[in-house]
Amino acid sequence: MLPTPKKFFVTAGSAEGKSNLTAFDNALLKGRIGNLNLMRVSSILPPGVQYCPDMEIPPGSLVPTAYGFIISDVPGELIAAAVGVGFSKDTFGVIMEFSGKCSKADAEMKIENMLKEAFETRGMELVGTKVAATEHRVEEIGCALAAVPLWY
Repeated sequence: MLPTPKKFFVTAGSAEGKSNLTAFDNALLKGRIGNLNLMRVSSILPPGVQYCPDMEIPPGSLVPTAYGFIISDVPGELIAAAVGVGFSKDTFGVIMEFSGKCSKADAEMKIENMLKEAFETRGMELVGTKVAATEHRVEEIGCALAAVPLWY
């Protein structure tokens, strides 16, 4: 059985690359998670986790991470990605991810609305949020990525 993470941060990065994969890798590096092995998880923040914005995770670690990204090879196209964490008073939280052909502000608004809906659906009170977002104007091949890494 895997242990339950105790810490998290929110991050976002965008970058160009010579291929889709290197654009993605460069965006991971801009977001401070490029030297980690990400294990994609869905959208629940464990109860009692601690927000650690400057957390350092050892390179090569297997890291449960909720993330969204978009890659485009259309020069001039505006792409964005955002993540948000919604907090309840006494229990677990909810993580939402979004990426699309839009501005950073539009992506942030989508995340805020998704968090509100997720809490309403669960009958929970949303008492706070943390959001990270980025936008990127594509030159050749670009990637926008946002993530919530969870750690121990």
